[in-house]
Amino acid sequence: MQYDGAPFIQGHTMQFSKKTAGFTLIEVMIVVIIVGILAAVALPSYRNYIRQGKVQEATSNLATMRIRWEQYYQDNRKYGGYVDGACSPGITESKYFTYQCVSNDASPPTYSIVANGVAGQDMAGYQYGIDQNNAKTSTVPSGSQVNCWIKKPGESC
Repeated sequence: MQYDGAPFIQGHTMQFSKKTAGFTLIEVMIVVIIVGILAAVALPSYRNYIRQGKVQEATSNLATMRIRWEQYYQDNRKYGGYVDGACSPGITESKYFTYQCVSNDASPPTYSIVANGVAGQDMAGYQYGIDQNNAKTSTVPSGSQVNCWIKKPGESC
């Protein structure tokens, strides 16, 4: 049999393979929905995790300041000697909290140290305190106050 230049070979036909490239719109939309759901769950958890780290700064500094105030009391038999509002010896400012100290040399002598959250650091409304009896207090943005240091959202004493 002679070849006549026809595109078909006798007994065989040419088959074209259909190649697809890329994704369909439905596949892309499904991926977008899944990523959106994951982000909706992950972002609040991540923000709470970051907030816990910021709270740790306040509670750690308050504990350190309390120790320094008690050491001063052991040496001087009074908590005074500090200007009310100033927290010397100790920490007066940090990135996420500002500190305020008040002492009273009455009998018995007392003091209180309060850490107030900085609004620009997503800590507005958070307040932690400690006094000469090691009584700890927390105030959260909702306004509720408890007699312990709340470190996690929804946590109670």
